[in-house]
Amino acid sequence: MLIVTGSATARPETIAEMTALALEHVRRSRAEPGCLSHEVHVDAENPLRLTFLERWADDAALAAHFALPASKDFVRRLRALSASSGAIEIYHTTRVTL
Repeated sequence: MLIVTGSATARPETIAEMTALALEHVRRSRAEPGCLSHEVHVDAENPLRLTFLERWADDAALAAHFALPASKDFVRRLRALSASSGAIEIYHTTRVTL
């Protein structure tokens, strides 16, 4: 399983559009094969910062997600609305049942 985290900070005049765009992306992504969860959260300390938390079944599912035209368009549009460069991190994990 992979865990993907990311964040983007909006400009005050773009936060509403960025939030709507993020929610659209999250909802679309949840329907993709291999998506285990996909969420966006507003930072409690900086309400202009959106944080993404995703879980994917495997590398192939995440690669397919990144390759979709809709995902590429999301990144392009998110960058245009952002106040600064965003960042993502990808973690490979092992599920442990206790």
